[in-house]
Amino acid sequence: MDYLEEYYNNYDEEGRLLSRHGQVEFLTTMKYIEECLKDISDPSIIEIGAGTGRYSVSLAKQGFRVTAVELIEHNLEVLRSKLDGSEPITAMQGNALDLSPLRDDSFDLTMLLGPMYHLYTEEAKIQALSEAVRVTKSGGHILVSYCMNEPTVIQYVFGLNKLREVMDLNMLTPDWHCISEPKDLFELVRTEDIAALDEQVPVKRVKLVATDGATNYKREYIDAMDDETFGKWMDYHFAICERQDLIGASHHTLDILRKA
Repeated sequence: MDYLEEYYNNYDEEGRLLSRHGQVEFLTTMKYIEECLKDISDPSIIEIGAGTGRYSVSLAKQGFRVTAVELIEHNLEVLRSKLDGSEPITAMQGNALDLSPLRDDSFDLTMLLGPMYHLYTEEAKIQALSEAVRVTKSGGHILVSYCMNEPTVIQYVFGLNKLREVMDLNMLTPDWHCISEPKDLFELVRTEDIAALDEQVPVKRVKLVATDGATNYKREYIDAMDDETFGKWMDYHFAICERQDLIGASHHTLDILRKA
């Protein structure tokens, strides 16, 4: 937790999601959140690992009932600073691995949009996923975000000429899967890793989506786009973001599940 807390105390995650390239991930995630909520009257929503509230606060300001659970106190302070008191949101400190203060079958939509980035063992990942499923109503949706392996190999290992360094540190398996520890901050997965986790909990996958697709490979180009060009980029992105042959190359993915 020390590495994680230090990172979020100093990193502008809010600024990333507000940047033009960060907007792709945000707009894509919001699109699928809206799809999950469209047939539910007065849905109850929980975001586990709410960060600075980019999603929770946005939804609460639309009038949705939201419970925002966040581990890092600094992030909670930023989240609360965005509220004027009129929003139907409860913000609380908590851990994705233990949601015992929350009852079973309580929420129509459960969002786990950050914790899987920072869990490094299969046991911890299954525990977080199990807790998310537990608090979700039968038939409700669970949205889980992941950081993907291949963009890091392409952009960091080779793109930034870090191959010798990561090999010396034994950070790659023979089949080029990155090996992460808490000090590395982010856990990286492949699509087959996500599928294996889903098999451990009572859910059915609805779809697996590339939330930023090719965007981060062309970050400077995306940030320099005018509004019309960016609109076309989003049209293109939405046209391909569910193509399974491209999913593993996205920096971030969204696993959309339904509780059995």
